[in-house]
Amino acid sequence: MRVAFFALLLGTLSVLFVDYRQLTANQGTALAAPMPPILPAIDPAGPAQGPAPAITTSPDVLEQPLAITLQPGGVLALTGTFDLGAAARFATEIEARGEYVATIVLDSPGGSVEDALAIAALIHERAFGTAVAAGALCASSCPLVLAAGVTRTASDQAAIGVHQIYAAQLSGDPQTALRVAGTAMADAQTTTARITRFLATTGVDPAIWLHALETPPDRLYYLTPAEMTKYRLVTALQNQPATGT
Repeated sequence: MRVAFFALLLGTLSVLFVDYRQLTANQGTALAAPMPPILPAIDPAGPAQGPAPAITTSPDVLEQPLAITLQPGGVLALTGTFDLGAAARFATEIEARGEYVATIVLDSPGGSVEDALAIAALIHERAFGTAVAAGALCASSCPLVLAAGVTRTASDQAAIGVHQIYAAQLSGDPQTALRVAGTAMADAQTTTARITRFLATTGVDPAIWLHALETPPDRLYYLTPAEMTKYRLVTALQNQPATGT
């Protein structure tokens, strides 16, 4: 665990991602801002993998702000992007109807890291289970929410992927840009440390995040069923057919 922790900290040197095509006057960091959804993709330069998992949920659905829907059997479905404010809406739903909830079912391309971590913390506190069905996507910051479950179930046909977090957008002013870049790097390292501690708390091997640190933020590294088990991201794998949404 200690080796993985220090490896993750060293790996944050590669986390900072700057898009010079989107220079703005914004001088703040964007770690808390929703990241553009990363829909089905695979890193061609990454470790050898088979075909990308089949994702049956419509991209139009995945790109929408997070929808929170209570379903029969104690299932609370989280579908769509973790937009700013998603954690507050989730907390309100749990406060109102949390006694009916047993399992959080995920189908999301990720989004705001801060909102994902806040949702994950509440799931862990309330000891809910988490699940990802066949044909569903759980990517970017979404696996952090999956990791929060007291039980963590995924289909062997689920698409679970990770990548580097976005760090900042730069100002057009070079001096300001350098200052913002430095702040963004510090924020990225702080966020990686928080992710590492949280994963260790849930029993998930923090070494899983090395795959995120090694994968560019516009690509995804899809975890294989064997890796999900190896890193204890899931406590149970299910074999079930995919269905479209």
